[in-house]
Amino acid sequence: MRNLKSLTLLAVIAVFGVVVSGCLGQDKNPAAPEVNNALQPVTTQTGDIVDTAINAGVFNTLVAAVQAAELEGALRGEGPFTVFAPTDAAFDKLPEGLVAKLLLPQNKEKLQQLLLYHVVSGKVLSTDLRWTQLVPTLEGQSLWIRKLWGGTVLVNNARVTTANVLATNGVIHVIDEVLIPKGFELEPDQPTNDIVDTAINAGAFNTLVAAAQAAELVDALRADGPLTVFAPTDDAFGKLPSELVSALLLPENKTKLQELLLYHVVSGQVLSKDLSFYQRVATLQGSQVAIVKWFGNVWVNFSRVTTADVLATNGVIHVVNRVLIPQGFTLETNGVQFDKAGLDALVEANDPQEAPPTKAEMESMQGSN
Repeated sequence: MRNLKSLTLLAVIAVFGVVVSGCLGQDKNPAAPEVNNALQPVTTQTGDIVDTAINAGVFNTLVAAVQAAELEGALRGEGPFTVFAPTDAAFDKLPEGLVAKLLLPQNKEKLQQLLLYHVVSGKVLSTDLRWTQLVPTLEGQSLWIRKLWGGTVLVNNARVTTANVLATNGVIHVIDEVLIPKGFELEPDQPTNDIVDTAINAGAFNTLVAAAQAAELVDALRADGPLTVFAPTDDAFGKLPSELVSALLLPENKTKLQELLLYHVVSGQVLSKDLSFYQRVATLQGSQVAIVKWFGNVWVNFSRVTTADVLATNGVIHVVNRVLIPQGFTLETNGVQFDKAGLDALVEANDPQEAPPTKAEMESMQGSN
């Protein structure tokens, strides 16, 4: 979706993370098990952090961002620094046009903010980490770092794919997503289409558009609003049983389909910046969804927002990776009974990178920071 990809992520995902380290010794969390051999230190130190990134050949966007932000000299300094460095593939996950916009001279300060969010003073190896900690960055805000059983390390919600790449002035940890500080945003482009046309033009919401048409909700979604829509992609619908999706589109199940779709719609325009770390929000279906906002990530129930703040002329779309199932939802077709518990189990996230923290965990982390 051209418009969708050109707009911000739920806190507009940042450009590459550069250097992160330190201050972990202040945490009082129990020690985690050692990481696996794939994450042990690479002992070759042939250049500083910038040259190490250049020589790797997979950080072209990262290096270009550092140069555009005029941070290259700082990252060649004595340090030491720790770098959480997104690859070019990580940058490819960003909305279309966002990186080019950040590289413009007028956005240099914003680019510096994003890059420095990946920087902490000091040299921190994976063996220095505890099971969970908040780590202050040179940008001023903290990163949420978790070291899971089995050796997986998560930074906010990015996974460390290669750790402990040593440089003469610090260490690089390679991550698979760019990071974003709280409150970061660029001026969005003005929308030209309503919610329905924005979804149609995206090309990733064919099932959702067909469902809205079958439920006779298209006119309501074209109305003045404003509305906030948590929009499941075709891939999200693909996680449901195909016979359920087909049954929902039948005329006799229109009421059930309306119930399901209206559970994805909230009255008013709610942007990511309007969210607190946890809230329950009433939907047009009548019941509430639980929204978690934590270190640049947003979940609606257990569905992760993959792209946020896609503006339309009558509201805003937040793209989610799982279909939301309201309490009490049931539908029987061809002798098979579908209900919320069974459907939630089918689409449940088993990957810790995808799962939201609990309210108690967030409150505990905030209290210890």
